Amino acid sequence: MFNKNSSATSVFVKPLLGLGLLVGLGAFYAKVDPFAPTHVRPDNSKVDKLKLQPGFKAEHLYSPSENGQGSWVSMCFDDKGRLITSDQYGGLYRLTLPALGSGSTAPTKVEHLKVGTPGDTLGMGTAHGLLYAFNSLYVMVNNRVTKDLPVHSGFYRLQDTNGDDQYDKVSLLKELEGNGEHGPHSIKLSPDGKSLYVISGNHTDAPQMDNYLLPKTWKQDNLFPLIKDPRGHANDRMAPGGWVANVQPDGSDWVLYSAGYRNAFDMAFNDTGDLFVYDADMEWDIGTPWYRPTRICHATSGSEFGWRTGNSKWSPALPDNLPPIINIGQGSPTSMLFASNAKFPAKYKNTLLAFDWSFGIVHAIHLKPSGSTFSADREEFLSGVPLPLTDGVIGPDGALYFMTGGRRLESDLYRVSYAGNDALVSSVAVTPVNKENELRRSLEKYHTGPNSAAIAAAWPQLNNPDRFIRYAARIAVEHQPLSEWKDKATSEKDPITAIQAAIALARTDSVDSDIKSKLNANLLRINLKSLTEPQQIDLIRAYELVTLRLGEPDAAQKKQIVAALNPSYPSNSGELNRSLARILITLEAPGVIEKTLALMDKKEDTSMMPGGMTATSSADLIMRNPQYGLDIAKTLEKMPPPQQTYLATMLSAAKTGWTPATQEKYMKWFNKAFTYQAGRSYIGFIDKARKMALANAPENKRVAYDKMSGGELLTKNGNDLVQSVYPKGPGKRWEVPTAVAVVEDHLTGRNFQQGKDMYNAITCGRCHAINGQGGNIGPDLTQLATRFTTKDILESIIEPNKVISDQYAATQITLKNGESIVGRITNEDNASYTVSQNPFAPDMVVKIPKKDVAASKYSTVSIMLPGLINSLNEEELKDLIAYLKSGGNEKNAMFSAQSSKSQGGK
Repeated sequence: MFNKNSSATSVFVKPLLGLGLLVGLGAFYAKVDPFAPTHVRPDNSKVDKLKLQPGFKAEHLYSPSENGQGSWVSMCFDDKGRLITSDQYGGLYRLTLPALGSGSTAPTKVEHLKVGTPGDTLGMGTAHGLLYAFNSLYVMVNNRVTKDLPVHSGFYRLQDTNGDDQYDKVSLLKELEGNGEHGPHSIKLSPDGKSLYVISGNHTDAPQMDNYLLPKTWKQDNLFPLIKDPRGHANDRMAPGGWVANVQPDGSDWVLYSAGYRNAFDMAFNDTGDLFVYDADMEWDIGTPWYRPTRICHATSGSEFGWRTGNSKWSPALPDNLPPIINIGQGSPTSMLFASNAKFPAKYKNTLLAFDWSFGIVHAIHLKPSGSTFSADREEFLSGVPLPLTDGVIGPDGALYFMTGGRRLESDLYRVSYAGNDALVSSVAVTPVNKENELRRSLEKYHTGPNSAAIAAAWPQLNNPDRFIRYAARIAVEHQPLSEWKDKATSEKDPITAIQAAIALARTDSVDSDIKSKLNANLLRINLKSLTEPQQIDLIRAYELVTLRLGEPDAAQKKQIVAALNPSYPSNSGELNRSLARILITLEAPGVIEKTLALMDKKEDTSMMPGGMTATSSADLIMRNPQYGLDIAKTLEKMPPPQQTYLATMLSAAKTGWTPATQEKYMKWFNKAFTYQAGRSYIGFIDKARKMALANAPENKRVAYDKMSGGELLTKNGNDLVQSVYPKGPGKRWEVPTAVAVVEDHLTGRNFQQGKDMYNAITCGRCHAINGQGGNIGPDLTQLATRFTTKDILESIIEPNKVISDQYAATQITLKNGESIVGRITNEDNASYTVSQNPFAPDMVVKIPKKDVAASKYSTVSIMLPGLINSLNEEELKDLIAYLKSGGNEKNAMFSAQSSKSQGGK
């Protein structure tokens, strides 16, 4: 929800419009075969669809959407144990809940909160974050101002000053510029209970702060040639991206605490006061080397996590940002909380619960101290198909309360409690802070500004083996006056300290003319081959930052740097090769083009999604939510080679060193790249790199190279392949009665070619055969009209979840370890199930031993998207239905050559 782009529905409407009619037409076949099993979604399935860990039970408490109260996205408990909630597009509500154990028949009492004085028309709601603290309700409003919703995005404080149990006083603590799903988000109380923390996505401008724990010197800082998103997403959003700030209860003293996120929606503190942030991925980047999965970050003081617009996101390996403690995978983070105050089994004492809206999973992230930071293991705590999770909180009774909804979806409130016999978290002592964590915190005290003791304390820790300690030490140094450490940075003899000091000094943007040469000279004393791989990456990054911030080295130093680095390129490490390519191509190293092209010839393992190891399987997500999962399915079917993509994009910056043979080989690579499948922006990224490469080619060769590199394959804007046929629209939100009225009795004189084009545009042919052509995953559609009416066909397309044939339904398999797997069971023997999770690659299967299975049930969600025809205009819809009913027969009476020509594809 909130972490997907606001146009996410349209993202998938065109290229993924429908895995066609796979499950919907399975329902058709069920209608004509009285013995074919089907299942219809029961009305009381809200709790039944939940998959819980053993010993837990769930209750459905309330449905705001069924009571005309919108779709709820945030909540908190007040000091009287009442739940306060907010509609995403409406007001605030307060709930008195039935006591835990009182039974499902106990009522939930709901009131619409009155906010402001009788003459106050401001109103309050549209909140992505709520917190009750300091006898006040804090509200993070996320709103695009309209006549009906006049309140501006910002951080508000509501107070009851007259004792009537309503909030009569409204104080705007900080107006924020930003709204929508990447706007202002959550609020949390600080560990000491004395201040507040707020978090916002990357479409929210960081306001002027009173202090910056992360020095305000951020830039793009990437030698990789910048390509902004070809479809325009976040193209005007620059560093620092999403951010976290600390603020006092009265709204004063704003301090930037952490930044560099894409769209981190929520955060949580553990028992020892460490802060964790759940950041979002960019689904349009799936399949590219700059794709970064959703991830949990340990947000330390002054931390930076490297989000940059377009393809310029930093690698987590670079020393001037920090890595996540765990990559989750694809998804949409919405809520996160720490479970130590829940009445849960003791294993959840050091556990974060992280909510994913897209795929309906609450991830349990079990934290383990690792030096000054943490490592983590992940398990599936709770899931449902569908289950669009929006927010969660531990109640005063120790139960977990969570909500579903968002984007005007069906919204529900649930309670989850533990009813087993395991020891509870209260029996487990808090894990004490270790000495490495204490050392890091001692250095973070120097992040607030100049301190005479800072350099003496921080400088020795620049070579600490703990990466988070080194980072904290460098940030402490950057906060100190240059006069205290500039000369130390350019003369430091310890290689690791010298590297970190060079990074610090380059980031200060010193204007001294001799700093650049002094820094490079000091770095040149370091033997690259004497370092470990992470240290080598740090050294190359230091050269990169000096070049970016202070300018390219002079001719003599350029030659020396190339001589020091070029013999190590290529290496056996993909990460190291990317670092070496950036600096060596920029410095025009001899032979770098030939070396890079040779690297691009090497076969890559594309079985894993780019972005690193993830805790969830990408294939397992596909059938949990087809709207987002089918993009993953398409990518996994024909994954682009990410290292090739990275190196080819880097080569687009090479202006010299080309020969006719190398340039021709390079141009042919682009043509091949267009045969792969990835996220929505992939084709556009490749084309923009191609055009930059063409600009570096001889002018008299550009026309030939344009054809050689695939220019004729592309639409005018370069974002799509021309052979892909898309609906012209304008579409509409089709409903069954409207669609039937438009189509019924209007299937004469139709355009056969347009009907066939629309059939292919929604990828029906990927799964179905019609008139002898197409896939064989779903039923053959040639005889469709002999069995079903026009209304039957439209109903199954528009409402695919209404009736699902067991023959084509996905199954949710619950394992004994509490995990679940969703897919189609394609085979079964005495020992195992064979499960296919990717309808675009049905032969990619996973075997599940039956001894590991606790239970299974059919999914109530069709793997076909609802509203597949919403991008079609009336004429396109008529032609599509005519094509389906004709069984792909152009000679059918519904078509005529004359009428096809006269319509001209309208």
